Amino acid sequence: MNHSGRLQLPCLKTEVTPQEWQARVDLAACYRLTAHYGMSDMMANHITLRVPGQEHAFLTNPYGMMYEEMTASCLVKIDHDGEVLYKPDFGDLNYGLNKPGFILHSAVHKARPEVNCIIHTHTAAGLAVSSLACGMLPINQTAMRFLNVSYHDYMGVVLDMAEQEILVRDLGTTDAMVLRNHGLLTCGRSVGEAFNWMHRMELSCRAQLAAMACNTPLQPVSQQVLDETFMNYQPQTRRPFGVMEWPGLLRMLDRMDPSFRD
Repeated sequence: MNHSGRLQLPCLKTEVTPQEWQARVDLAACYRLTAHYGMSDMMANHITLRVPGQEHAFLTNPYGMMYEEMTASCLVKIDHDGEVLYKPDFGDLNYGLNKPGFILHSAVHKARPEVNCIIHTHTAAGLAVSSLACGMLPINQTAMRFLNVSYHDYMGVVLDMAEQEILVRDLGTTDAMVLRNHGLLTCGRSVGEAFNWMHRMELSCRAQLAAMACNTPLQPVSQQVLDETFMNYQPQTRRPFGVMEWPGLLRMLDRMDPSFRD
């Protein structure tokens, strides 16, 4: 570490394929954005991304680094069985992997080959809504996108590989899940798509809690309108989520701190 307060690691750009390097840049950006929008939990939680051309490998965070300091070169590459394929030399820090994160993310990567990016958060709003028996409520236009959100009951800290089968069964084909009494999870075919899902899911949870805190009846919406609005969010009626804003989000990060590209 130098006076900048950042870990100094060798740049991997010339050591990996251009496709893997771009994936690393995008994933590091997603970590920075998650922190920027107030959705990180210090070093806890995980965002993973499948390695292009290596369908059984994915990138994840070294357990111990903060979201706001992630870089393309610091990310760890592992396979679906938990074997470390590449890890930077962190010196005495010797950052490794978090077992619950591996169990949760590898389950989805194995079961859903079309999913490339997975985001899991422990935000205050997500934790609160995950603890409500009612779950997420479609009480505004943004929340209506989550009309068919999936749910997974809490089974304790994710340390048992046997939970993987139940988790993927509960997730099904959905791209957003409430982990009851635990937090939120989203999936995407791209980093931008997964981040779009999580940003909107978090916003919906915050809005729901604000509305419920007013202690006044919530304005109902007919089932017909709910269904029609939900359909307007589906792939056959709109462009994929995240496509439009991702380049702009990267430009924003470049203005703030381009070190995520290191």
